[in-house]
Amino acid sequence: MSVKMSRGLLAAFSMMVLAGCNAGNPGGALGSAADKPEASAAAPAVSPVVQGFCPTIALRDGTSYYRTYAKGAKDDATKVVYQASLADTTRSCARSETDLTVTAMVQGRLLAGPEGKAGSVNLPIRVAVTDGDNVLYSELTQHPVALADASQPTQFIFSKQVTIPATASGLTKVFIGFDEGPKKK
Repeated sequence: MSVKMSRGLLAAFSMMVLAGCNAGNPGGALGSAADKPEASAAAPAVSPVVQGFCPTIALRDGTSYYRTYAKGAKDDATKVVYQASLADTTRSCARSETDLTVTAMVQGRLLAGPEGKAGSVNLPIRVAVTDGDNVLYSELTQHPVALADASQPTQFIFSKQVTIPATASGLTKVFIGFDEGPKKK
């Protein structure tokens, strides 16, 4: 089996597992509620809440691709050091009376350009949550990705847990994308 095919199958399997995070049966294949020990008296009581809303995830135009160039080069394909892209997304949500916790995930791919080499690369990934025109959350993370071989692309999964007010409306969206942050002067 080729390395490319193995990686593709691994990525497909990972996304199927991640998609299972949205499944409605919390007992599922991991065991039924009858198999679980009863909660101890010391554990705080949690009010049951019907899960009805989990914000969608979107990739904004222009933020699903990221490219770095050798010093002094810009938009020169022969001077590309690394290129990365984001593709499939998934999420899971947990709601309490006051908060909505969203675990957002995105699959990405990194490859070296003509000027690239094997090693660790930090990719600037921003997660932002909006409710209409209001920004509820925004954070830029430097996500490390290991590129074992400069001649072979590698896939990665980025995951971020975000907590927002449970009062968020049905217009709430989670955006994930590359963001270099403020331009250096």
